[in-house]
Amino acid sequence: MVSIPAVLDSTCLIGLDNIGHLDLAEALLSPAFLPPEVTREVGIVIPWTTVVAPSDKALVASLQLMVDAGEAEAIALALEKRVRVILDDRKARSVASRLGVPVTGTVGLLLKAKQTGLVTAIKPLLAALNSNQFHISRELIAEALRLAGE
Repeated sequence: MVSIPAVLDSTCLIGLDNIGHLDLAEALLSPAFLPPEVTREVGIVIPWTTVVAPSDKALVASLQLMVDAGEAEAIALALEKRVRVILDDRKARSVASRLGVPVTGTVGLLLKAKQTGLVTAIKPLLAALNSNQFHISRELIAEALRLAGE
């Protein structure tokens, strides 16, 4: 099975939890790190994750000038751990990329879940996310379905 080390932001966790598929992140991501602010934003205990505060408080403070607190901590922690960050916000993804942090979003995780056989189709999952206030652009949905062969 795939084992991708990553730091998660809250959007992915909340979105997958809302559609009953938090198990996909658990199956794909290991070790999975959460910064304290993301833990607060999510509001639930996720036993398969490890809560770790980023050590570079100055970096977190400077990142908070561009992105929200959870995203800032997630980016800083991913940079520190030298692992991928799971982010969906366009601006946060851009900031992480500029710092050299590899980025994957929730849709990317769904694609990986299909590629590894965890799910047989992503179209119903994308529809479920969209109906649960998780905004995914039509263009991204179309590209994801193309990549998934659906």
